Amino acid sequence: MAEKLAPATLALHAGETERRPGAPVTASPQLAASFFTHPDAIGFSANDLAENAPHFYTRWSNPTADSLERTLAALEGGEAAVSFASGMAAVSALFLDRLAAGDHLLLSDVCYAGVAELAQDILPRHGIAATLVDTADPAAVEAALRPNTRLVHVETPANPILKLTDIAAVAAIAHAGGAELSVDSTIATPFGTRPLALGADYVVHSLTKYISGHGDALGGAVIGGAARMAALRRQGLIHLGGALAPFNAWLSLRGLETLAPRMALHEANARRLEAFLAEHPKVRSVLWPGSPRHPQHALARRQMRNFSGLLAFSARSGSGALAARLAERLRVISYAVSLGKTKSLLFYIPTDDLLRASFRLRGAQEAAYRDWAGEGVFRFSAGLEDADDLIADLAQALG
Repeated sequence: MAEKLAPATLALHAGETERRPGAPVTASPQLAASFFTHPDAIGFSANDLAENAPHFYTRWSNPTADSLERTLAALEGGEAAVSFASGMAAVSALFLDRLAAGDHLLLSDVCYAGVAELAQDILPRHGIAATLVDTADPAAVEAALRPNTRLVHVETPANPILKLTDIAAVAAIAHAGGAELSVDSTIATPFGTRPLALGADYVVHSLTKYISGHGDALGGAVIGGAARMAALRRQGLIHLGGALAPFNAWLSLRGLETLAPRMALHEANARRLEAFLAEHPKVRSVLWPGSPRHPQHALARRQMRNFSGLLAFSARSGSGALAARLAERLRVISYAVSLGKTKSLLFYIPTDDLLRASFRLRGAQEAAYRDWAGEGVFRFSAGLEDADDLIADLAQALG
């Protein structure tokens, strides 16, 4: 597919196979687990997997997943991609592929809770040390680097407080220290940020969120250089086994077809909601990268082309009681976990719980998180409903 095409066009056409009479305009999912082969075509061991090997078994590769991977690579400007059964499967495979006993991982101190817990609870069992650092501060990243740091992993915008990391600055620091940089760009999507163009070595997505977009499919992906992705396929995918189901790959492909217009509407609705919440007497603060009120708005404007549809707000007081009130009174917005769906979702994340169970921050890092989040944040994934209806629903529920 020609690189000169715009991202919205690539999202629809980058994964297409050769056009010929009788070929479907919209590809159907190929669900087969096994494919015709020949003794000369492929070895029985994944360690012998050669470049451009034919499909053999769906845990190794699949035509539907292949189409999805080609589309994601095109959108991110990468050479190749590998798809996984979930975003956590993608992150876990990348970490275990790039890190070994004796290595050190630097990780955003605000990130998806499951990733923070993986780094602190599971990686040390394999002899891999992990340090959570404020990656919004390049100087802190540089100070935290060790001679054995092999990977720096950042999430930007970071879940749940939408804190940003300057990808280009951190990439330069990581590379100068002999480390690689991976970026979880789930919230930004390829229409918001292209981390590879800013110097990252890998981009990670939870396809479950905006890319699938309908709340009906789990999935994950890593995008990067062809050689690194081939190695990740052999070890992180085939041997760890977190293969993406072909039907879920097709659902993500379907989601990609509408990602451009969906992200435009998600962003537009988030802009309206942020303006409403910022003036509400019960709201302490609102965090959304597209707003001039966001403390890193200048970086957002420089690094993001779309500010996404996720925002967070905190209450002046009584956050727990307000969460219960919203869960009971919301009629259009759903009180539910996750983000990036067609329907609006809101969920309360108490600061004490997140710091205790997942982030485990102390001292200045804890104080910085509390400064952003207060007692807790109401993570609000703005959906595709009419903005006036969303505002009216919030108004009546907040009281």
